[in-house]
Amino acid sequence: MLKVLKNLKKTLGSVIAIVILLCIQATTDLALPDYTSKIVNIGIQAGGIEKAVPKLISKSDMEKTLLFTENDEEILNNYTLLGEEKNKEQEKILNKYLGKDYKVEANTIYILNEIDEETENNLEKDLSGALMGATAISNEETANQIKQKILENVQEPQKTYMQSKTLLELISNMPEEQKNQILQEFTKKIDEMNDSIKEQASVLAVKQLYKDLGVNTDKLQNDYIISSGLQMLGVASITMVSAVSIMLLSARVAAMLGKTLREKVFKKVSQFSNAELNEFSTASLITRTTNDVQQIQQLITLLFRVVVYAPIIGIGGFVKVLTETDNSMAWIIGIAIFAILVIVATLFAVAMPKFKKLQELTDKLNEVTREILTGIPVIRAFHKEKKEEKRFDDANKDLMKTNVFVNRAMSLMMPLLMFVMNAIMILIVWVGGHKIDEGIMQVGDMMAFIQYTMQIVMSFLMISMVSIMLPRAAVSAKRINEVLETDPLIKDKKETKKLNPNKKGLVEFKNVSFRYPDADTEILEDIDFTAEPGKTTAIIGSTGSGKSTVVNLIPRFYDTTEGEIYVDGVNVKDVSQKELRDVIGFVPQKGTLFSGTIESNIKYSDENMSDEQMISAAEIAQATEFIESKEEKYKSPISQGGANVSGGQKQRISIARAIAKNPEIFVFDDSFSALDFKTDSKLREALAEKTENKTVIIVAQRISTILNADKIIVLEEGKMVGEGTHEELMKNNETYRQIALSQLSEKELGQKGGE
Repeated sequence: MLKVLKNLKKTLGSVIAIVILLCIQATTDLALPDYTSKIVNIGIQAGGIEKAVPKLISKSDMEKTLLFTENDEEILNNYTLLGEEKNKEQEKILNKYLGKDYKVEANTIYILNEIDEETENNLEKDLSGALMGATAISNEETANQIKQKILENVQEPQKTYMQSKTLLELISNMPEEQKNQILQEFTKKIDEMNDSIKEQASVLAVKQLYKDLGVNTDKLQNDYIISSGLQMLGVASITMVSAVSIMLLSARVAAMLGKTLREKVFKKVSQFSNAELNEFSTASLITRTTNDVQQIQQLITLLFRVVVYAPIIGIGGFVKVLTETDNSMAWIIGIAIFAILVIVATLFAVAMPKFKKLQELTDKLNEVTREILTGIPVIRAFHKEKKEEKRFDDANKDLMKTNVFVNRAMSLMMPLLMFVMNAIMILIVWVGGHKIDEGIMQVGDMMAFIQYTMQIVMSFLMISMVSIMLPRAAVSAKRINEVLETDPLIKDKKETKKLNPNKKGLVEFKNVSFRYPDADTEILEDIDFTAEPGKTTAIIGSTGSGKSTVVNLIPRFYDTTEGEIYVDGVNVKDVSQKELRDVIGFVPQKGTLFSGTIESNIKYSDENMSDEQMISAAEIAQATEFIESKEEKYKSPISQGGANVSGGQKQRISIARAIAKNPEIFVFDDSFSALDFKTDSKLREALAEKTENKTVIIVAQRISTILNADKIIVLEEGKMVGEGTHEELMKNNETYRQIALSQLSEKELGQKGGE
């Protein structure tokens, strides 16, 4: 898989951009639960008051507060008692909390100085308990309860006098020792409270102080919620823009990777010799270029989100849980992760062996489909439609069954994982609800914990999704690499030679032997002959004698096992394949046409070829008659593989294509088999004029095609058993004589030979 991913170099800039955007998205996603917690805890529950440090407090409330703390000096050092003069910062605070029209009397309000965050946190510790105490004695009901407790042990005359006093007056007039004892008892009870309850109570105390001053606490609350909501919306917008950009870039990167892989596979396949093409079936190569590449593309669109985003979210969410929420519920996340891993591992173990089989069965279906569609005429001729339908149905059912098994296994994953997510959410609410009831946790903290947990679980879900896709993509990557890493048997040397212009068109076989890769026996043995310019060399023999193999060695479709082949006086292995094939006009045994027009097929070697050259080639190939009869003539469309023309027309266009190239050497591999005798004769006559100074090598089954050849090579079971003219071979070679007499009578052979 890593070898395939190396092809991402072309889109490195996009990949870097995706990574940066994923980091931004992960950071913003992790910030959102914190905003939710603040809106609930501070905005709703605390009325928009962030800390138990009042920005302004009345002088009387400050005096009450200082009764409950021993840190009077530290507290007062951070506050200023407003006189007649006010600085800009003090004016700003007064306007925010009391409004512009509010009149403040001198020496009645304390206002908080500009302090850093650390000082503010220390001040909050000093004030939290004291503020609760001050609020308690300001509350009439609470004050009366405390007052009754103080008066329990007081004698009646003194008790009557003290009942007319306020709690604050009672405490202030008490002896220092008794006063300290009461205050210590009160502060002890406050200290025994849970931190969460104490924090909420102290913030509510600040809210009460603000109300006493005439602050619009509703506006304060609304302003905080709107401000936090807008910040949250901004963060969410960044997340959205990042997510959209990531998907667009990921799709582009995946598409570019797919394009690169298809190009590389196709380029590699185009370099394959016939040996490699036989090793990989055509259907398999098509599947590898399309379906396998598609599997990798689908993986890439999600891969970056998993490799970069999921770890940041997973680790970041866990850190947030431990540092910013009540980490006593962290064990719930552990349960969630364990459950997910068990589900994914089980499904992975069940489905993994089937992924490789899926691709193999896709190959098989493509192979069967291609074979049936190509062979429809034969199938119909033998009335084997039912048999072939069954063969296709079998291949289709095998693929379907495997697909159904994999999809069933995978379809279980999402419901199971969603069940885990919902069960975890219920567990969090149940445990968190008890903690809220006990005053250990706030509602906002529980909501934030739920969000962080879902983020962590989702990151593992993403990893699990890719872990399911990864095996199939890994199989596809392996199959693609098999093609890319296959070293062609036939390749150019680092230093190639140029063809010798003094031996133009000369083809020499010197003791050539050949066997197919992994074959046990030689297909050709000790083939030795020369084909000269200006002469026609024919090759004939029984079926399977190796005729086509001989001519396939000339353009290096295969390489010799032993011996050497020379073209223009140079060993074909020492010449670049391009230069070698440029001087050869090869017409294969099976005429192949490409979708387009008759013109595009004849001009295949050079699309800038003149129309005169194209028409001349068609005339020599005896193709003008049927071309001119068509409505669009040379612009007439040719369907894929030449399916809309007859076998003879296909052969003539193929021959015209080779003639139009005007090469030094013509190789016709049984290319006249679909022509009638009259057309065959006319074509050879016209070809003889065109190829007067060129080398012509003809492989033929029909004796009539090669009777007038300058040299005839007779093959039998891969060996040369004769060489000479028609007359010489009729006299001296029994193999040739038997082939000739099997097709024509002695009288016809005599007449033909004398023509």
